[in-house]
Amino acid sequence: MSHVPFFRWVLTLGFVLFACAVGLYAAGQDLPEARQIDLTVLDEEPDGSCRVRWDDPYQNRVREASYQCDPGRSDLLKAPQYSDSSGYGWETGFMLTKGPERGNLEDLATGDDLGRADVFLLFGTSLIAVGLIGGNLRALPRVLGVQTRLIRRAADLSEAAMSAAEDYDRAVAEVGEAGRHGILPHDADMGSGSRLVTALWVLREAGPQAAETAAIGRKLTSRIHALLDDAAPATGLRSMLQAGPTARLNAAQAVAQLCVLLDDAERNGLRERFAQASLGRELLRPTCRHEK
Repeated sequence: MSHVPFFRWVLTLGFVLFACAVGLYAAGQDLPEARQIDLTVLDEEPDGSCRVRWDDPYQNRVREASYQCDPGRSDLLKAPQYSDSSGYGWETGFMLTKGPERGNLEDLATGDDLGRADVFLLFGTSLIAVGLIGGNLRALPRVLGVQTRLIRRAADLSEAAMSAAEDYDRAVAEVGEAGRHGILPHDADMGSGSRLVTALWVLREAGPQAAETAAIGRKLTSRIHALLDDAAPATGLRSMLQAGPTARLNAAQAVAQLCVLLDDAERNGLRERFAQASLGRELLRPTCRHEK
């Protein structure tokens, strides 16, 4: 099952809507052209509902219509306190100057309604927030799944186990080769005898359990290598973020098993045993390469 970047698409859609809102604001498509004019308030309710009169230059006549006045404006602008001898109040408004509605008043009652740009901006910013927060929350388990140090410890243990097994096998092979050619330890000169002495010294230093240690090393190396392949996404932040759900699940399970193996190795002192079994690796490896 591949990783579905849901929140990435949410974030992208949010930025698209946000860009559309900016474009509409810049073009002024949602703002009809209007100019401010004086209004004569013929009648007004306490909530600001009123009836006003104004001069319409486009129809060359005086017009009246319902309007939403500002109830919070000064009482000096309301009837009967307004100084106009007619006993009417005063208000200001905006008259549309373009389109089929020119001459009409811009209705303040619907002026707070959201235009297209406002809708795009609202949904765009909301989607951006959801994409950022959701994406980070979704990434958090992947970030917490990074176990670089543990995987490095497992790789080091695997290398030590492999070295112990290989060095034991080299020493045994060297002794067996000497036995087939009838070379004795006291024949130690600069040739085969010296290599035999070195191999015998390595086996002696490794102790009587060297064969068992080598067998454990081979088995442990095989198990760790298989787990390290599955745990590869957990080696770093970038690889963990790029991994799919199945790979992350496999990595988490592999890391858990590596923890068990490391704990067992610590309790049984395997690192020390592997180190002891590899005491002669620098002595054996050059001679083996020389033989090849």
